[in-house]
Amino acid sequence: EASGNPEAKLYQNYRDLLADPKVEAVVIATPDHWHEQMVLDAIAAGKAIYCEKGLTMSIAAAKRMRTAVKKANTVFQLGHQGRQMPATAEAGRLIKDGRIGPVTVINTGRFTKGTKERAPWRWYGYYNHWDRPDPKEVIKQLDWPQWLGSAPKIEFNERHFWHWRCYWPYGTGQAGDLLSHELDHVQTVLGWGIPDTCVCTGLNAYYDDDRQVPDTWLAAYRFEQHACSLTFEGCMNSKREQPPEYIGRDGRIIFNGIGQAANRFWVYPDGPAFPHTGRMPEATYEYVSAKGPKWPDHMGDFLACVRTGGRPKCNIDEAFIEVASFLMSTEAYHLKREVRWDPKNEEIV
Repeated sequence: EASGNPEAKLYQNYRDLLADPKVEAVVIATPDHWHEQMVLDAIAAGKAIYCEKGLTMSIAAAKRMRTAVKKANTVFQLGHQGRQMPATAEAGRLIKDGRIGPVTVINTGRFTKGTKERAPWRWYGYYNHWDRPDPKEVIKQLDWPQWLGSAPKIEFNERHFWHWRCYWPYGTGQAGDLLSHELDHVQTVLGWGIPDTCVCTGLNAYYDDDRQVPDTWLAAYRFEQHACSLTFEGCMNSKREQPPEYIGRDGRIIFNGIGQAANRFWVYPDGPAFPHTGRMPEATYEYVSAKGPKWPDHMGDFLACVRTGGRPKCNIDEAFIEVASFLMSTEAYHLKREVRWDPKNEEIV
């Protein structure tokens, strides 16, 4: 009924769907703690895979997924829609050409603002839906043990089910949900790979509602070979914006929105950062998406590769960069110290 297709089938267990030989490709859009098992099962069933971000919850799991994808030569796409924006290629070209000089600081961030009655991530079913369904009907329709999967076995918990982003057993908080988008934007523009170091701090500054993951997440990375630092500010108590901003010796590139939606940017000479100072310099260049090349959207890129056997923009190697980068921040947070990426052993140390 939802799809408008009377031939669409409803499955209670995803393995029954994978057993259907007519199914060529799957979208995995479950809570993160299910990603690894579903990816491995889909590969075993011979399906192409579009998997939502963040990829998974540990480096060990990411390695197993990468090995399986490559061994089977599976078409795999991770869901970072910012890769469909030609603006990223143009910004990368300008930076490589020295348009703003050596880039030494990159600022990123994600901001949202709610109330304690309508808090971020306390949705019911979809973004910004706060109308609570009847819990009795939810229990009636839900296979709770199957939903838990590999997570700790607990009695049905309505808040864990609907608001899983708020709890560590099912995801990685702002790291995998928000920071991952912004760092993937940086990777798409610059192609520098996994950062060398990360420090991170976080706390629940406002939403003291039993959530385990912080509503405030501040991470700082270093790309040592490129002599560049990167910051991520995550705040759920403000409406300010921090689109990707690349700061060079001779100027800045500032995009028009969050990582997965940034399709336009401006180049500014070096100068004050904010227009309200009254001293914001005039942009020397503006990239407008309507005048750039036409790229397929992220799902279109995936489906084209399913048909041709091609390599999607956010393939498993790019997905590994994504997961290693954001997991560095969770490790730094939990360990309360700087962590480093060990490229030889592919470990966070």
